[in-house]
Amino acid sequence: MGEVCDNPAGTPAPETYRLTAEFREPPAQFEGCFTTFYHLSLDLDDPAATLTDYLQPEWANIRFFCGSTPDAAIGGSRVKGARFIGTGPSALPCRFTVGPVRMWGVGFLPLGWARFFGADASACANGICDGAQHPTFAHFAPLADALCDPEASMDAQFDAIVAAMTKAMRPTRDDARIARVHAELVRGDHGTVNELADACAMSIRTLERVCTRNFGFPPKLLMRRQRFMRSLTTFMLHRGSRWTEAMDADYHDQAQFTREFREFMTMNPSEYAALQHPILTSFMEARARVWGSAAQTLDPPSGA
Repeated sequence: MGEVCDNPAGTPAPETYRLTAEFREPPAQFEGCFTTFYHLSLDLDDPAATLTDYLQPEWANIRFFCGSTPDAAIGGSRVKGARFIGTGPSALPCRFTVGPVRMWGVGFLPLGWARFFGADASACANGICDGAQHPTFAHFAPLADALCDPEASMDAQFDAIVAAMTKAMRPTRDDARIARVHAELVRGDHGTVNELADACAMSIRTLERVCTRNFGFPPKLLMRRQRFMRSLTTFMLHRGSRWTEAMDADYHDQAQFTREFREFMTMNPSEYAALQHPILTSFMEARARVWGSAAQTLDPPSGA
């Protein structure tokens, strides 16, 4: 499933560019583990040019870059020049600058984190790294050669990802709990941690343990991040809309929304709206059309 996105009408970018995004559904044996396997091609009229954009808070990802490599940062973590980048779950934006590139990415839902990584997700939260050099991500480093092989077809590269994931997957004892918490977070109709724990049929202590280890953050922050991402996604998908129109109904007032916007995006809403989003806007619109969800954090666990 693919989309070709040129410069959006009425949205000037620093350079004329062409973005192609393709989203592939993971095989059934990985149900509930991944957002999508996705491929992005970015072409610029000037091959020496770059674009800068901000990724919103998301789940953990591994990304393989063929061509230019990004200069990217989340909070105080920064990586430059790596063709394999790993990120943990985030509650902060990722600022990146990149030139012409072909990129494969894999987004891990919380169940995917539990099955494919040995580390506590909170230890990697809001972190970005050279995946080949980081013990949590390094077991996926051999994929870089296969995914950057210019002779390999897209299907062959997709098969390489599937083979690597099949080899790496391990069962966990918390599968059912993780899926239940994830479904309730996406549903988003719980006002307190107590209500979320009751809906998940678990104690607050168990809920906090499951969330911190597999989702990367405490349940209260995860609930607030979901509320924020519903608002940000609405704004990004409706060009020309006002923040007051995009703001989730669960916010008490605009002041509360502005405070949380600063927390999750490290800038206020007007500053964010004034920035160009040459990659993210096109990518989110394509993802919404093709996949049905514009952002990873809004993807439900399979079957939910």
